[in-house]
Amino acid sequence: MSNPRLAFTTAVAIAALATSLPAAIKFTSTWKSMDVGTVSFAGKKVAALVMSNDDSLRVAGEESLVRELSARGIQAVATYRIAPKEELLKGETAKVWFERAAVEGVVAMRPVSVDTGRRYTSATWVDTSYSTLWGYYGYGWGAVYVPGSSRVETDVVVETTIYSVSRNALLWAAVTETTNARNLPKFVEELVKRSVEMLHEQGLAKRVAK
Repeated sequence: MSNPRLAFTTAVAIAALATSLPAAIKFTSTWKSMDVGTVSFAGKKVAALVMSNDDSLRVAGEESLVRELSARGIQAVATYRIAPKEELLKGETAKVWFERAAVEGVVAMRPVSVDTGRRYTSATWVDTSYSTLWGYYGYGWGAVYVPGSSRVETDVVVETTIYSVSRNALLWAAVTETTNARNLPKFVEELVKRSVEMLHEQGLAKRVAK
């Protein structure tokens, strides 16, 4: 049986950043669409989505994403505030709520098991499971990793994807990896910040001028 607390902390490892980390976060794979330069979410509404069956993790991760995205001029909204969870687990039902909320983009993060042996390459992101938002949606929720309670050392692998809702297309994707993240709140904080900084570099997010 899975350990709810461990599931939460590992999943929370799905979205955040700080400065004093017990383990380094590495971007092991990144991909971007040829159309990424034609899209900007500055000033637009973007949904922060954390794919996890642990509600505590999902809420904490999405709120962390909202803070970082909002600081860069994006009208970020946590997905758990848009619709009931049961409506968000399938693309066909989630789509209605996202359109009703006038969301123009989605930043999705989900934990991925290191033990699956899947290698992330440029070919991964053009697979039919990833190429469209609603195609990825069902796949993503069905492939959320929940770690077992017996493992002492934890390799945390997190997948981040950015989608345009209007185009129903993947714009940017990345995989991050770390080992033995003992201070999970700080790890979460750090991963979110690092990921959003990468979005800023791609022109999808920008800091608010002070």
